[in-house]
Amino acid sequence: MTKQDLINALSDQTDLTKTDCGRLLDGLVVVLHDTLNRGGEVSLPGVGKFAVKQRGARQGRNPQTGESVAIAAKTVPVFSAAKGLKDAVA
Repeated sequence: MTKQDLINALSDQTDLTKTDCGRLLDGLVVVLHDTLNRGGEVSLPGVGKFAVKQRGARQGRNPQTGESVAIAAKTVPVFSAAKGLKDAVA
């Protein structure tokens, strides 16, 4: 599903115009980015939870040469699906 498909589906399910749905979706992305940048969590009931996780430094391997490579620690976004979403898909 593309962004435009999602906007069209949201517009069909609500009384909002496609323009309003597009602005709502863009606003949701901005809120997610800002909250996750501060280390917070965003919970969408029935969908899941977006959070950040600290991934530790580790040793990797270059697949072409087999040489060991140091991979630095970093912060990554993670998503945990809610039980309702898992049940709907299964």
